[in-house]
Amino acid sequence: MESIAAWQGATLCGIVAWIVMASHLNVTRKLRSFFQPWVARHVINGTPLLLQIQKYEHRFLDALFSGLSCVVSVPFYTAFLPLLFWSGHGRLARQMTLLMAFCDYLGNCVKDVVSAPRPSSPPVRRITATKDEEDNAMEYGLPSSHTLNTVCLSGYLLHYLLSYPQYEDPSIKCFGLALVCLVVGLIGLGRIYLGMHSLVDVIAGLTIGLMILAFWLTVHEYVDFFIVSGPNVTSFSAALGLLLLFAYPTPELPTPSFEYHAAFNGVAFGIVAGIQQTYHQFHHEGVPRIFTSQLSIPTFVGRMLLGIPTILIVKFCSKALAKRILPVVSNTLGIPIKSTSYIPNLNGNGKKSDEVKQSGYIQKLFFFNRTAFDVDTGIRFLQYAGLAWSVVDLVPSLFSHVSL
Repeated sequence: MESIAAWQGATLCGIVAWIVMASHLNVTRKLRSFFQPWVARHVINGTPLLLQIQKYEHRFLDALFSGLSCVVSVPFYTAFLPLLFWSGHGRLARQMTLLMAFCDYLGNCVKDVVSAPRPSSPPVRRITATKDEEDNAMEYGLPSSHTLNTVCLSGYLLHYLLSYPQYEDPSIKCFGLALVCLVVGLIGLGRIYLGMHSLVDVIAGLTIGLMILAFWLTVHEYVDFFIVSGPNVTSFSAALGLLLLFAYPTPELPTPSFEYHAAFNGVAFGIVAGIQQTYHQFHHEGVPRIFTSQLSIPTFVGRMLLGIPTILIVKFCSKALAKRILPVVSNTLGIPIKSTSYIPNLNGNGKKSDEVKQSGYIQKLFFFNRTAFDVDTGIRFLQYAGLAWSVVDLVPSLFSHVSL
């Protein structure tokens, strides 16, 4: 018990030390000055390859690759993971949620540290079929988040399925590996075809994804054991989530990447806090699973019809409460705040301020140079934390009450 508390403290102190050191030594700028010219040169040199691939332009390929991009996007996973929890596969769901948060944080950190451009459009034809893709196009290029996330999540899903005795046959393992490679290859090719990434972005996403997957397969059992039965789980997760917000690097120019991380950071905290409280009631290995007599398809549909509206209501209420509470708490503590979108009255003329939206490192922690804290970050974190908590705590309680 004491050793666990010791490594928790060491982890938090290490992050604080990194924040201080990175701020004083300008680590982000030095790394950017080293990597950015090299990556930008490869993006430019890779343009002829993109144009060659886009010569095969066809409406079917446009629809295929746009659809695949939506299926492996963060919003899709955010919508899919609650269903995985409610289907009875709690261990897989919580592992994929935390892995997704880990991938999102590291991938976006690399994006904003390097701040490398995407392929220039024109001459490259960029296809953004959805609002999510339009937002993605506002981020920096390297690495390809879609490729990175697909490698990690499909790889972990394959590992999870092959851990069952009925899938030990070598032919099944070969088929699963081939299927994962096919999906990853199509996603990488699709990102190039759509004009969203260059070849160097996709290779970087593949490489970083394999490294993250190898690391996660080494530690996932320890992480899961800590979440379901460790001490100080909720308080440690809250402190870790807060420090990771401050440790996020400052990009060359503001992008939506930090907003995405703040949201999924909140999701991870909400899941961990909820699981810690309700594991033995709703998320242990003996819960009913879909496609069994204990959890039939009609029952699962009933869960979706009850659960989805509930988590949306909780998300709305969490945002409304955070918008009211956080400004009051900040003013009470004497913390200077501004809002770039959620509370126009806190931003003078009500317009967005890119300067405030992404302040860097230690300035965000100690408010040096009179930099006001963007309260939207806290609102977004609590909003998605509330949503995630409802997925694993409130909604399963409702299922129990109505016999679903």
